[in-house]
Order: sequence, then C-alpha cells, then structure tokens
Amino acid sequence: MPTALWIALVDVTDDAKMAAYAGPAVQAIKAFGGEYLARGGKYVQLDGQDRSRNVVIRFPSLQAAQDCFNSDGYQAAVKAGQGGFTRDLVIVEELDAPI
Repeated sequence: MPTALWIALVDVTDDAKMAAYAGPAVQAIKAFGGEYLARGGKYVQLDGQDRSRNVVIRFPSLQAAQDCFNSDGYQAAVKAGQGGFTRDLVIVEELDAPI
C-alpha cells in the first residue's frame, strides 16, 4: 500500500491561535502514524502563490491521512486554531516505486 503526503501551504495570521492548534494537531497526526518531513523550514518559491509556511507530513496510507483529518482530535485542533491561519491542504498518494 503506498504512503501518502499531506502538503500544506500556510499563512499564519495569529501566533497564539496557531500555537493552540499546533500542539493538539501534532498529537492527532502522530496517532494516525503521521511523521513530519518539513515544517516551516527554509524554502524557495518558484511559482504560484507564496505562503509563509510549508508543511509536509507522511502517513502510512491515503486512508490514514484522511482519517486523521476527519478525526475528533484533529478537528478539535482546527477549531482551537480557527482564525489563526489560512492554508491550502492536499493529500497526495506517493508512488510505490520511483519513475
């Protein structure tokens, strides 16, 4: 079964609300087997809309990534951070083997 990536492009608008989201979100993500590959590090914007923060998380499967997003724990984190960020979020299934 292929793994899957959450790819989030984020603009933080309120640091306190973002902090209220981050702790519970990390717990929920880890509970579903998620591991952070990138989280707010240096980046180079090449095309499209620039966001101030980029996050990539690997999950064991597309289903695990969806289940995490829809879980009570993650949705509680989103509610706690409401108004603290705007983002684009997509889940992408990884290839079983490189091309």
